Amino acid sequence: MPAATLRELLAELIDYAGLFPPAALPLPDVLSNFASYRTSADSWALGRLIVPASRLEELARVLPADAAADSRPWRVSALIGGDTVADRSIIDAFEAQKNRGVLVDAVEVRASTPAEIDAVVQALGTSRTVYVEIPVRDDPLMLIERIARGGVRAKIRTGGVTPDAFPTAAQIARFLVACSNHGVPFKATAGLHHPMRGEYRLTYAADAPRDTMFGFLNVFVAAAFAQGGMPEATLAEFLDERDPRSIEFGEHGVAWREHGFTLDVARNARRTFAIAFGSCSFREPIDDLQQLGLL
Repeated sequence: MPAATLRELLAELIDYAGLFPPAALPLPDVLSNFASYRTSADSWALGRLIVPASRLEELARVLPADAAADSRPWRVSALIGGDTVADRSIIDAFEAQKNRGVLVDAVEVRASTPAEIDAVVQALGTSRTVYVEIPVRDDPLMLIERIARGGVRAKIRTGGVTPDAFPTAAQIARFLVACSNHGVPFKATAGLHHPMRGEYRLTYAADAPRDTMFGFLNVFVAAAFAQGGMPEATLAEFLDERDPRSIEFGEHGVAWREHGFTLDVARNARRTFAIAFGSCSFREPIDDLQQLGLL
């Protein structure tokens, strides 16, 4: 069993996005995988299934008959495309069909201006959890303030399949501090397949380019530090940390250098602030944690 603090940080952390690059699996394979992960020994780390709203009708057609045989709903987060109103109608229609225990209880949408955020809030309402993905290369404070005003959540893209898709550690730190200061929960997506910062292949191709990727432990431990008031510069140092041995996950707290936080802080951060990250692989993050001896 992992230490109590690590289990708190990992519980329901990984939203499975197998439809998306670099995995880009067919929908039936994704559904089969998700069903398998739900019954595996590591299911406690599994969050939602990520599906574009435009493919919900297809999902209804190929959904396994025993999808929710154990009475636990499949929690789905639907990605909104270019037409927010149309995609909401698709989601509402899917939900009205009561598709064998599949529950679309979250939606994710992009916005890059305060006006776009206002439009999203008006179109989607608050009956579902709404994550608004915003750009972070420029200071996102104004956007995060508008997200807070709308009562929705933020989303940060932490990587991709090309080097230019990755923000800097300073940009992520700035995002975390702004979200913490304004009481805005967030999720992350892309480029977080591995626990710790390091050099990795950007896709699964044998000849894929390598680049520096963030670790999901870096990001979600940093989020707890941000809630505790750690300065941006120190957060950026932690986000750049590559040595897993520098972080101690104990039964009662987490320690890094002279910094630390308690189990209660870890629990509060995950429940109210640092919610999840989307990954096209569920096994890769889990397998890496096992290789590090953390699971």
